[in-house]
Amino acid sequence: MSAPKQRLRVILVEDDEPLRLATVQALELADYSPAAHPSARPALAKINRAFAGCVVTDIRLDGMDGLELMRAVHAIDADIPVILITGHGDVQMAVAALRGGAFDFLAKPFSTDQLIAAVRRAAQTREMVLDNRALREAVEQAAADEFVGTSEAITSLRTMVGQMAMLDLDVLIEGETGTGKEVMARALHRRSPRALMPFRAIRCSTLGESGLGDLFGHAGSAGNWLRALDGGVLFLAEVDALPAPLQARLLAYLETREQRQGDGPVGARIIAATRAALDTEVAAGRFREDLFYRLALLRLRITPLRERRDDIPVVFAQFVREALDRTRRTNFAISAADRRQLLEHDWPGNARELRSYAFNAVLGLSRTITGKGNGDVRLSARISAYERSILIETLQHTRGKVSETCIVLGISRQTFYEKIAKHGLQLDSYRN
Repeated sequence: MSAPKQRLRVILVEDDEPLRLATVQALELADYSPAAHPSARPALAKINRAFAGCVVTDIRLDGMDGLELMRAVHAIDADIPVILITGHGDVQMAVAALRGGAFDFLAKPFSTDQLIAAVRRAAQTREMVLDNRALREAVEQAAADEFVGTSEAITSLRTMVGQMAMLDLDVLIEGETGTGKEVMARALHRRSPRALMPFRAIRCSTLGESGLGDLFGHAGSAGNWLRALDGGVLFLAEVDALPAPLQARLLAYLETREQRQGDGPVGARIIAATRAALDTEVAAGRFREDLFYRLALLRLRITPLRERRDDIPVVFAQFVREALDRTRRTNFAISAADRRQLLEHDWPGNARELRSYAFNAVLGLSRTITGKGNGDVRLSARISAYERSILIETLQHTRGKVSETCIVLGISRQTFYEKIAKHGLQLDSYRN
């Protein structure tokens, strides 16, 4: 779903050579990749479950005819669209074939526009089928893993975390909002020799200067967070917001690994995280330079989703699985609108934003993207948004009744279903 799009394939079976050549030319001009055959069996040999395209075949062929070919194709994969080409006398046969699983039929003589329109619908349907299969497979395979994806960035991150975990040194994690900095910190902990020791996460922006005692202990105090960790890991989120007195005390702790009261080494590993550029904070005088260099001995940068777009579908799949589990639902089919959004949106909120989108998609709720991203203000985008709002308003009024909605909007049922798919709307949510 995220790979660069290849030209969709069309297998054409037509024994009339002039018509076959003309059809191939029309398909190529429409940017499809046709493979033409004068008979059915060589075409059938090209079909498998991964076939990304559709089959266009004449009904009347020598040897295996078009209907037999359709049945053979559907025995391999029932979701491969087959478009039948019929002569005038075969129309009734083609109509019967539609009930038997044919995607569409073209009656001779047909225009180039009719051909391309039918192939386009078939190709879009096949693309949707393959995308949903890939999503289901990803949902089944995606374990509760912090390293979801196959991009070079996530592969490198996986390797670095494995290496840094075993070094047992302090780590600085850098990444934008929602990239999963705490998730990475916990991954370092789980893979380290300290895995059986406690892990504590503290948000530095909430500490204030009074946090000195909580973090390091006061003279005569019975304990503090570092003592309670018992040699585990202290995760300092938003370390750039750490007040100056705590910065000084943290530096002293890192240098001595013991509390000021001198009651023995604590030995907690420090993993700090920041969404700000910490070196910029140093230059502005808001963060201690010596502390920065101590924390940045090992640096781990989490790449935002927009820089590893190939991972977005599988990360989305993991969140879909989580949403299905938590809402006790059993299935989810990605819509054309969802697929387009996954590919085109920049996801400035990263995994956190994508997780919210996935939950809304599974629940069939509105999932309009807000905030920065593509900033699409084109006329086509505005018209599309207005069309979606009209559909929602009408469906709410008719309580999801298809016939009544089509009458109100003055559109055919086919057009209605195309628009419902385009905008990712779920009829059931309006019927309840």
